[in-house]
Amino acid sequence: MVKEAMFYEKLDNGVVKCHLCSHRCRIVDSKRGICGVRENRSGTLYTLVYGKMVSQAVDPIEKKPLFHFLPGSSAYSIATVGCNFRCGNCQNWEISQLPKPQNPIMGRDVPPEEIVEAAKRMRCESIAYTYTEPVIFMEYAYDTAKLAVKNDIKNVFVTNGYVTEEALTKIAPYLHAANIDLKNLNDGFYRENCGAHLEPVLEAIKLHKKLGIWIELTTLIIPTLNDSEENLTEVAEFIRDVGVEIPWHVSRFSPAFQLIDVPPTPIDTLRRAREIGLEVGLRYVYQGNVPGEGENTYCYECGELLIERYGYRVTKNKIVDSSCPNCGVEIDGVWK
Repeated sequence: MVKEAMFYEKLDNGVVKCHLCSHRCRIVDSKRGICGVRENRSGTLYTLVYGKMVSQAVDPIEKKPLFHFLPGSSAYSIATVGCNFRCGNCQNWEISQLPKPQNPIMGRDVPPEEIVEAAKRMRCESIAYTYTEPVIFMEYAYDTAKLAVKNDIKNVFVTNGYVTEEALTKIAPYLHAANIDLKNLNDGFYRENCGAHLEPVLEAIKLHKKLGIWIELTTLIIPTLNDSEENLTEVAEFIRDVGVEIPWHVSRFSPAFQLIDVPPTPIDTLRRAREIGLEVGLRYVYQGNVPGEGENTYCYECGELLIERYGYRVTKNKIVDSSCPNCGVEIDGVWK
């Protein structure tokens, strides 16, 4: 199921330049890009993961996390191997970092039609492209997303946001929501911890909004690396300047992969991060990975409790016609 890639150009001497993600890799013959799943074969770029599903599950949409997009619904979640980041804290490193030049591409053959049929059978209202980085399996996601829309199923990305304008614009008509990681407002953090740069992520966040894709942002707070009040304030202020209606998820870190010696995030740090977000003017700020705290949605105008959650489960939803039943203000999100 190897397929010619989208978003690339042919250069001299059999070299190709990939325009899928913001690395824009120049790839010589027989080599792969940074993601490990796009290979130059005699001057033609191929995706090696088309139809190669390595993981799938039915998840609550809140697990993505998306709190203002079809709350209480289920998402059929899929992934292939590979990623264009090298995050030291990756929770799914066993599959995201699996592709190596000497390794075969893992996964079982599952065409887009089978994914959509499974989503319908499981009564999922959306398909989530998640677990690794959906941008690196864009061709697979794009074909699946188009077919999903024809079957009244929505599509969501859980992404690091390292996507080019041409690629995002192409899939935008079929992409309804995205949770984007905004790890820090420090380029050094991105370079050292992720092997990437900050600015393309910031531009992609703005572009998602411009294209009409519902977005929520997540910051995983890692002790000693991005947990200072200054860092958190900078992130919150950036989000506010893009749109006060964008939900911000401040999530608890747990030791993983190359950061096993870093302690879990203190709960007080998460509480302070939420306070900072609200203080700078964000309407909705949530604590992540701490069931039972900082998960509820309140009306930003009158303070009414609107959606009550525990873990990934919605226990109460009082929103009526996208509005607060107490004061009538419209609550930002996709509710139907």
